[in-house]
Amino acid sequence: MPVSDSDPIIAIATAPGRGGIGVIRVSGPDLRGWADELLGQSLTARHAHFLAFRAVGGEVLDEGLALFFPGPHSYTGEDVLELQGHGGPAVLRRVLEDCLARSADIGLRLARPGEFTQRAFLNGRLDLAQAEAVADLIEASSAAAARSAMASLSGAFSAEIDALSERIVKLRMLVEATLDFPEEEIDFLEKYQAAERLQAVMDSLEGVLRTARQGRVLRDGLHVVLAGQPNVGKSSLLNALAGDDVAIVTPIAGTTRDRVVQQIHIEGVPLHIVDTAGLRETEDAVERIGIERSWAEIARAQVIVHLQDARQPDDPLDAEIVRRLPVGVPVLRVWNKVDLLESRAGKGTAPQAADADDAPVVISAHTGEGLDTLRARLLRIAGWTPGAESPWLARERHVHALEEARSRLRLAAGHAAHGDQVLDLFAEELRLAHEALCEITGQFTSDDLLGEIFSSFCIGK
Repeated sequence: MPVSDSDPIIAIATAPGRGGIGVIRVSGPDLRGWADELLGQSLTARHAHFLAFRAVGGEVLDEGLALFFPGPHSYTGEDVLELQGHGGPAVLRRVLEDCLARSADIGLRLARPGEFTQRAFLNGRLDLAQAEAVADLIEASSAAAARSAMASLSGAFSAEIDALSERIVKLRMLVEATLDFPEEEIDFLEKYQAAERLQAVMDSLEGVLRTARQGRVLRDGLHVVLAGQPNVGKSSLLNALAGDDVAIVTPIAGTTRDRVVQQIHIEGVPLHIVDTAGLRETEDAVERIGIERSWAEIARAQVIVHLQDARQPDDPLDAEIVRRLPVGVPVLRVWNKVDLLESRAGKGTAPQAADADDAPVVISAHTGEGLDTLRARLLRIAGWTPGAESPWLARERHVHALEEARSRLRLAAGHAAHGDQVLDLFAEELRLAHEALCEITGQFTSDDLLGEIFSSFCIGK
C-alpha cells in the first residue's frame, strides 16, 4: 500500500523498555472527530483530560492523560493527539494496536523514523537546521552539547544563516538591477561599494564557520586510536583518561587482543578512545587477528596517539610503526612511563615536554603526570578552543555548505577585481553562495537528503 505524507501517523514516542509513563503520539489532518470518538468524549484543545483508554468492547486497556493540539499550533503543524499512560511495553502495544484497529476509515498507519519532525519541517514549524537539532538534543552526550543543541532548536544557528543570506540577497538585487539596465552606464562596484560589502559578508561568514566547526566538534567528537607496541601503557592510558578500569592491565605483553572503546568528555567535547592490541610480529594466531584489527582501526582514526616507552626512545620497531601509519591523519606522539626513568637527566631520558604541535607529550599513565597536557593537545587537534563553547551545534553538512558558500564568495571577489565587465559572473557566484547557505535551513533541499536526515531519528519523534 503506497505511503503518503498526508496519512495520519501513530507511534510510541517514549523509549523502548519499562518506565513510569509511556506516550503514544498521533498526527494528521482533521483528527478531532476521530479522537473524540476514540476516547468517548469531546476533548478541549490543549487541556489534559484524565480518562480510561478503552477498547471497542469497553475493556479498559489503561488510564492516563489525553491531550489534543489542533493544527497548525502543534508540533507537526497538523492535529496532534497524545495519550500518556503507563510505560509498560505490553500496555503501550495494546493501546497502539487498538488505535490502529479503530482507524481504517482515516488510514492511520505507523510512523516512519523521524516522521513527526519531518512533518514539522514540511509544514513550516521548524527549518531543517532546527529539525536536526531535535535529534541532536536527544542524542547529546554532555551538558555542553545539550545547551548548544537547544540553542540550535531555538533558532540561533538559523538566525545567523538567515542574516548572511539576506545580505547576499541585497547585493544580488543590486547586481541584477544593474544587469537589467546596462544603458545606465554606471560603475556598479564603485557606486554601491560592492567589493566592500562583499568583504564584510565574507568576514561575517568566517565567524559563523569558526563557530560551526566548534559546534561540529561538540556534536561529533573525535575518534582517537591508541597505537603502539605491546606493554607501552595503552590500556593504562585509557583507564587514566576514563577514570575507571575499563581495560585489563597486566605486566604481560600482548594482554589486549581486541579493541576496547570508551567515550570520555574533555570540556564537554566527546572523545571516542579506542585501545588496540600491541603492534608487533607474532606467531600467536589469536594475537595476529587482534593486530590486524588494530591496523584496521588505525585506518579509520581521526587522530592517532602513538605511545612509546620513554625508556626506549630509539626503538626501531616504533620507527616501523610510524612508517606504516596512514598519511594525512594527525599523529600525536606520547612518551609514557617517565616515572620509571632512573634519571631524567641521565641515560634513557625522554624528550622534554614542549607545547609545540609536533612535540611529543611526556606522561605517566600511572601517576597522571602530563595528562592535562595530553588532553589539551587532543582538543587542539580537534579544533576546539579551550574555554569556548559553541552557542549552537553543527553537523558536517552544515560546515561543508558554509565552506562552499565561502568558496563562491571568494570567486565573486575575484571577479569584482576585474570591474563591471564580469558582473554576470559576479552575480552567478553570489547566487551559488546563497543556495549553499539555503541548503542549511532547507530552502533548497533534495528529497534524498531529507530521507537521509530523518531516517536517523528515533521512531515517535
